[in-house]
Amino acid sequence: MATALFDTWTDRYDSWFTTPIGQLVRWYEAELLLSFLDPQPGERILDVGCGTGIFTVDVLRSGARVTGIDLSAAMLARAVQRGGDHFAGLCADMCALPFADNSFDRVFSMTAIEFVADAVRAIAELNRVVKSGGRVVVTSLNSLSPWAEQRRRKAATKGHCLFEQAHFRSPEEMRRLIPGPSESKTAIHFRKQDPVDQIPEIEQQGMAQNLETGAFLAIRWDKR
Repeated sequence: MATALFDTWTDRYDSWFTTPIGQLVRWYEAELLLSFLDPQPGERILDVGCGTGIFTVDVLRSGARVTGIDLSAAMLARAVQRGGDHFAGLCADMCALPFADNSFDRVFSMTAIEFVADAVRAIAELNRVVKSGGRVVVTSLNSLSPWAEQRRRKAATKGHCLFEQAHFRSPEEMRRLIPGPSESKTAIHFRKQDPVDQIPEIEQQGMAQNLETGAFLAIRWDKR
């Protein structure tokens, strides 16, 4: 069961982002998220699949009020601890969001949609609850990245329980899910085994060339 699976990953998920590589991954991913989402003070924002709130706090620093949902009660409890007074969390499914149409100024989802088989329904739900003219940002693990290939091997050869359930999609596959014009970009152009001191240069080159092979894929659109 996916819920129980993610409950067991709460500490490992947070610990990964304290490693030297994990800290860099977090920084570059948060930078791309914020540039696409552009959260503003006082806005009501929905974080779909908020996990432990590691990226939620970056959005909260904008002065927005954030509601976070996640299937895992254990991860959500950690997010509530991190979020403070301007954060509210509840357990819910991104394919059946418990909110009325046009409820939020902006909606974002960080690396959650790859664990959903029915991505069309998930995207429709995100689009439903954002206000007309509001921004939606979805990020995912990019199928074109060397990181995805490593994760596939772990699932096939080592029985990695998390990656066995992942649906890796390419930028083009993600763009086809979006109801209207969108913009996509990738980050994390370095590999996990690259020397830490070389990562900033590798990342800068990948971003400058606008490569679509970065491990972290972000796509945004404004609701019509």
